[in-house]
Amino acid sequence: MGIIPVPRVAVIVVAAGSGTRLAAGAPKAFVGIDEHSILRHALEGVVAAPTAQVVIVAPHGRAGDAQTEAEAAFGERADLVTVVVGGDTRQQSVAAGLGALWADVEIVLVHDAARALTPPEVFERVIAEVERTGAGVVPVRPVVDTLKRVTGRVVDEAVDRAPLVAAQTPQGFPRALLEAVYAGATEEHTDDTALFAAAGHSVHTVAGDDLSFKITTPADLDRARHLLRPAAHTASVLPLVGIGTDVHAFGGDGALRLAGLEWPGEPGLRGHSDGDAVAHAIVDAVLAAAGLGDIGTNFGVDRPEYAGASGVVFLRRVRELVAEAGFAIGNVSVQVQANRPRFASRRAEAEALLTQALGAPVSVAATTTDGLGFTGAGEGVSATAVALVHRIR
Repeated sequence: MGIIPVPRVAVIVVAAGSGTRLAAGAPKAFVGIDEHSILRHALEGVVAAPTAQVVIVAPHGRAGDAQTEAEAAFGERADLVTVVVGGDTRQQSVAAGLGALWADVEIVLVHDAARALTPPEVFERVIAEVERTGAGVVPVRPVVDTLKRVTGRVVDEAVDRAPLVAAQTPQGFPRALLEAVYAGATEEHTDDTALFAAAGHSVHTVAGDDLSFKITTPADLDRARHLLRPAAHTASVLPLVGIGTDVHAFGGDGALRLAGLEWPGEPGLRGHSDGDAVAHAIVDAVLAAAGLGDIGTNFGVDRPEYAGASGVVFLRRVRELVAEAGFAIGNVSVQVQANRPRFASRRAEAEALLTQALGAPVSVAATTTDGLGFTGAGEGVSATAVALVHRIR
């Protein structure tokens, strides 16, 4: 085996988080995606990137497990890896990683193990930009959701998303500047470029990647597992079918919103968002067909950003999730069960709006239950949807 030159670049892989929101019964980095853990997949991306010293920051009691994962990922290059134990906060963990750097390292990348599917090309772009500018560097993606500023559950105003981006990792820095910033840090920041900028240093951006999403919730874990599912298990030429059902009772604030439309004079529906049973049933059906969980795991009450959101917002987001997972939506059929509102006069309008939001044909049918059940008694609305999707990659 040839001698590996001492690298000028180091990657600190932060894997010390507890994973409370993931609720998987283990520190997040050691939760399995497939036969491998989140940490192992993160290290596979580092292995394929330019040669670097790698410092894994592990939780208390899991340093040995981290070393095992490193040896499996790096093989004969395992000498490049050092494992240290992290602190109570992210900044304390990164500081522990900085303390383990070799003397020859000039550029430091800080990477969250939770962004386990980050392609090696992102590492390459960050390193090149640090070398070119001598500044801090963060990979970013455009913000696609409509943004609102709220007080409690009340919308104050829309926020212009044009100047906004979503930050990812790895974030890169000249070593000397980053060490000086950490030595003088007195406050906690959300990420390393925020700390770097607060110290008066400039931060540049490079293109991130959709695969570099952060695994934080069970829905994120489902998405990662789906993306890594072997092609032999999913390459069927047959379409995949999902079914979704949603029910909401009348009694919500404001006017009724159903099938993406507002129905003046009709009582509103109760729900965490706008109670649009038609849109919600469609979302559940599409997610089920693509194997991406359900509306609860993707848009549930633990996601405050979706409180009060319209069903159209959900449809647009599920369209993105399905595309990112390698699927296209074929069509959706949804049936509404309710005494009111009467759909006949607005069916075409509803179908056009839902189709535009979902990016696939949506047909709507409506029926009553001849006075039977809660819908027959006029207490609420029920909707059932069937969705067809097919794999595109």
